[in-house]
Amino acid sequence: MAVKVLVVDDSGFFRRRVSEILSSDPTIQVVGTATNGREAIDQAQALKPDVITMDYEMPMMDGITAVRHIMQRCPTPVLMFSSLTHEGARVTLDALDAGAVDYLPKNFEDISRNPEKVKQMLCEKVHTLSRSNRRLGAHVAAPVPTAAAGASAAPVSSRAAPTRTPAPVTPARAPAPTASSAAPRRKPYKLVAIGTSTGGPVALQRVLTQLPAHFPTPIVLVQHMPAAFTRAFAERLDKLCRITVKEAEDGDVLRPGLALLAPGGKQMMIDGRGAVKILPGDERLNYKPCVDITFGSAAKSYGDKVLAVVLTGMGADGREGARLLKQGGSQVWAQDEASCVIYGMPMAIVKAGLADAVYSLDDIGRHLVEACG
Repeated sequence: MAVKVLVVDDSGFFRRRVSEILSSDPTIQVVGTATNGREAIDQAQALKPDVITMDYEMPMMDGITAVRHIMQRCPTPVLMFSSLTHEGARVTLDALDAGAVDYLPKNFEDISRNPEKVKQMLCEKVHTLSRSNRRLGAHVAAPVPTAAAGASAAPVSSRAAPTRTPAPVTPARAPAPTASSAAPRRKPYKLVAIGTSTGGPVALQRVLTQLPAHFPTPIVLVQHMPAAFTRAFAERLDKLCRITVKEAEDGDVLRPGLALLAPGGKQMMIDGRGAVKILPGDERLNYKPCVDITFGSAAKSYGDKVLAVVLTGMGADGREGARLLKQGGSQVWAQDEASCVIYGMPMAIVKAGLADAVYSLDDIGRHLVEACG
């Protein structure tokens, strides 16, 4: 059965081109179009599409507001189109908080210059999103757990209680029990390494906002994300969390209470002295940043003192790095299927027999505190 798609954009040109690209795939059917957010809500309820592609800036009602209403009335996977700018990153992160599942750069030049590449990317995203968990549960906006809003330059211990209401986060649906995974064993870990992709921005917010300011173990984060987005995402996490979060730079030193986010378009490695190395993105690699590379370097540098966590995302990035970590005696956790937006990366860990524990998203932050002391 064909995947039914609703295309939402106020640009007639973009609506036609997206519709043409999707319709060229015989397994995708464009069932309707809309020119603004209000139309999108009505069409989503009437046509019940499997996936919605959504622009942000539209008359009458913007895309983020429309996504929020759609998630409340008829939860549907939404693919946002975004500009590759700092402002575009901010808007896209707001859309993900509102309930959108994923995003693609809105680049008119690529559509006309590289039609085959654009077709492959867009159709793959639509097929993947049609199989996501977004439709299955109550993905309604809810406040993030209490977090600090202090400047990232302040000492970790000085972070105070929040003085503003944080941005809402879209929680995962109620997870199925994972009886096979008991409470974690406490250990003097030297590093927590977290890898994720589709659904990761919201998942990371949910995990990291549960950590106290004095969290004793350094953290590195690898989120599949373009270069223009990671700085804005790190700034957002820093405002929401009690720990400090920053985009990693070459030479940064790991320390307790600090999470370093791998910069988009590059690779992040850890050396034995606890320093971060940022390397150019290798064109031979599918992912920049790549979870396997960061996990692999952590395995080499820290042996059995790493706690790795693989969260929601498509593909299998992180599996080979997790294999190296396991060979060195480190621990690997995977997010459970029920709370994943896309059960790809965690599934690869579980199927390879590399998961020491499988936890729901809402339990991971608490278990990190228990495991690291």
